[in-house]
Amino acid sequence: MNARTEYTRPRLILLVALRVAIGWHLMYEGLAKIFQSGWSSYGYLMDSQGPFSGFFHDLASNPGVLRVVDALNIYGLTLVGFSMIIGLLSRYAKMAAILLLLFYYAAHPPLITAEYLFPGEGDYLWINKNLIEMLAVSVLLVFPTGHIIGVDRLIQNFKNERRKK
Repeated sequence: MNARTEYTRPRLILLVALRVAIGWHLMYEGLAKIFQSGWSSYGYLMDSQGPFSGFFHDLASNPGVLRVVDALNIYGLTLVGFSMIIGLLSRYAKMAAILLLLFYYAAHPPLITAEYLFPGEGDYLWINKNLIEMLAVSVLLVFPTGHIIGVDRLIQNFKNERRKK
């Protein structure tokens, strides 16, 4: 069975739509930070609560480290999102997305006792949008689509053609 026949058409359409939608969300978040003059993750990191708050506070308290964290956040979101949208290096992009979302979840876990300065979009208990999006990207990781619809397919076809020569 080849990769093209592994998915029914509706499954493939929905998986690609999910990949593109999450990619768009991540890329847009990165671009919004690029175009927001003076954006920094300082406030978000200092507002961290829960078991890993000390780690995030330490990141924010060191100006050099904070600059690196800000750059990784801004350009990581943008590049990972763009890569997911076009299906380029899909596996690595999804792993990076999972890592970013895991950090966001760990920095602001939805705990009963947590009262964050930055308002949330609702009241959560243990499960929030970061965890849900992380799980959705995990599904995409085990049901890949970039090799069927995406730049990854073009790269693989190019490699196959070169091998034939």
